[in-house]
Amino acid sequence: MREYALSLGVPETAIVLDYAGRRTYDTCYRARAIFGVQEAILVTQSFHLSRALYTCNALGIQAVGVASDHQAYRLVSLAYWNLRELPATLTALLDVHILRPVPILGQPELIFPALNE
Repeated sequence: MREYALSLGVPETAIVLDYAGRRTYDTCYRARAIFGVQEAILVTQSFHLSRALYTCNALGIQAVGVASDHQAYRLVSLAYWNLRELPATLTALLDVHILRPVPILGQPELIFPALNE
Protein backbone atom coordinates (compact mmCIF):
# COMPACT_ATOMS: atom_id res chain seq x y z
CA MET A 1 0.00 0.00 0.00
CA ARG A 2 2.88 2.35 0.83
CA GLU A 3 4.45 1.84 -2.58
CA TYR A 4 1.10 2.39 -4.29
CA ALA A 5 0.54 5.65 -2.38
CA LEU A 6 4.04 6.84 -3.29
CA SER A 7 3.43 5.99 -6.96
CA LEU A 8 0.35 8.22 -6.85
CA GLY A 9 2.43 11.12 -5.59
CA VAL A 10 1.67 10.98 -1.87
CA PRO A 11 4.71 12.45 -0.11
CA GLU A 12 6.63 9.96 2.03
CA THR A 13 6.35 12.34 4.99
CA ALA A 14 2.54 11.97 4.80
CA ILE A 15 2.68 8.17 5.23
CA VAL A 16 2.77 6.55 8.65
CA LEU A 17 2.89 2.77 8.79
CA ASP A 18 1.30 0.80 11.61
CA TYR A 19 3.27 -2.42 11.87
CA ALA A 20 1.28 -3.69 14.86
CA GLY A 21 -2.21 -3.25 13.39
CA ARG A 22 -2.65 -6.95 12.76
CA ARG A 23 -6.45 -6.92 12.69
CA THR A 24 -9.24 -4.36 12.48
CA TYR A 25 -9.68 -4.03 16.25
CA ASP A 26 -5.94 -3.52 16.79
CA THR A 27 -5.74 -0.96 14.00
CA CYS A 28 -8.67 1.08 15.32
CA TYR A 29 -7.44 0.86 18.92
CA ARG A 30 -3.90 1.90 17.94
CA ALA A 31 -5.15 4.68 15.68
CA ARG A 32 -6.71 6.32 18.73
CA ALA A 33 -4.16 5.37 21.42
CA ILE A 34 -0.88 5.67 19.52
CA PHE A 35 -1.55 7.96 16.58
CA GLY A 36 -4.07 10.28 18.22
CA VAL A 37 -6.68 9.83 15.49
CA GLN A 38 -10.05 11.29 16.48
CA GLU A 39 -11.71 11.31 13.04
CA ALA A 40 -11.06 9.03 10.09
CA ILE A 41 -12.19 8.18 6.60
CA LEU A 42 -11.95 4.42 6.14
CA VAL A 43 -11.37 3.06 2.67
CA THR A 44 -11.77 -0.69 2.33
CA GLN A 45 -13.73 -3.40 0.53
CA SER A 46 -17.50 -3.19 0.93
CA PHE A 47 -17.75 -6.55 2.72
CA HIS A 48 -15.38 -5.25 5.44
CA LEU A 49 -16.54 -1.64 5.71
CA SER A 50 -19.43 -2.03 8.17
CA ARG A 51 -17.32 -3.92 10.72
CA ALA A 52 -14.41 -1.49 10.40
CA LEU A 53 -16.70 1.52 10.84
CA TYR A 54 -18.45 -0.04 13.83
CA THR A 55 -15.16 -0.92 15.51
CA CYS A 56 -13.58 2.51 15.02
CA ASN A 57 -16.70 4.35 16.18
CA ALA A 58 -17.06 2.08 19.22
CA LEU A 59 -13.43 2.78 20.16
CA GLY A 60 -13.91 6.54 20.03
CA ILE A 61 -12.98 7.47 16.48
CA GLN A 62 -15.60 9.35 14.49
CA ALA A 63 -15.33 7.37 11.30
CA VAL A 64 -17.02 7.48 7.93
CA GLY A 65 -16.28 5.08 5.12
CA VAL A 66 -15.91 4.59 1.41
CA ALA A 67 -16.08 1.21 -0.30
CA SER A 68 -13.18 0.62 -2.64
CA ASP A 69 -14.20 -2.32 -4.76
CA HIS A 70 -12.31 -1.58 -7.96
CA GLN A 71 -12.82 -5.02 -9.37
CA ALA A 72 -15.55 -7.57 -9.73
CA TYR A 73 -14.91 -10.45 -7.36
CA ARG A 74 -15.33 -14.03 -8.44
CA LEU A 75 -18.48 -15.49 -6.91
CA VAL A 76 -16.54 -18.02 -4.82
CA SER A 77 -14.25 -15.27 -3.46
CA LEU A 78 -17.17 -13.01 -2.66
CA ALA A 79 -18.97 -15.85 -0.89
CA TYR A 80 -15.83 -16.66 1.13
CA TRP A 81 -15.24 -13.07 2.25
CA ASN A 82 -18.88 -12.48 3.13
CA LEU A 83 -19.03 -15.76 5.07
CA ARG A 84 -15.78 -14.84 6.84
CA GLU A 85 -17.37 -11.59 8.02
CA LEU A 86 -19.85 -13.48 10.23
CA PRO A 87 -17.30 -14.77 12.78
CA ALA A 88 -15.17 -11.64 12.32
CA THR A 89 -18.16 -9.47 13.25
CA LEU A 90 -18.93 -11.62 16.29
CA THR A 91 -15.28 -11.34 17.37
CA ALA A 92 -15.41 -7.56 16.91
CA LEU A 93 -18.53 -7.31 19.07
CA LEU A 94 -16.91 -9.41 21.79
CA ASP A 95 -13.70 -7.37 21.64
CA VAL A 96 -15.42 -3.98 21.73
CA HIS A 97 -18.05 -4.74 24.36
CA ILE A 98 -16.75 -7.56 26.55
CA LEU A 99 -13.10 -8.59 26.19
CA ARG A 100 -11.56 -5.17 25.43
CA PRO A 101 -8.09 -6.57 24.70
CA VAL A 102 -5.18 -4.13 24.69
CA PRO A 103 -3.08 -4.67 21.56
CA ILE A 104 0.66 -4.09 21.29
CA LEU A 105 1.10 -0.42 21.99
CA GLY A 106 4.26 1.63 22.26
CA GLN A 107 5.08 5.31 22.43
CA PRO A 108 2.52 7.77 21.05
CA GLU A 109 3.36 8.92 17.55
CA LEU A 110 1.05 11.74 16.59
CA ILE A 111 0.38 11.80 12.87
CA PHE A 112 -0.50 15.48 12.80
CA PRO A 113 1.53 16.96 15.70
CA ALA A 114 0.84 20.57 14.70
CA LEU A 115 -2.92 19.99 15.05
CA ASN A 116 -2.48 18.56 18.53
CA GLU A 117 -0.48 21.41 20.06
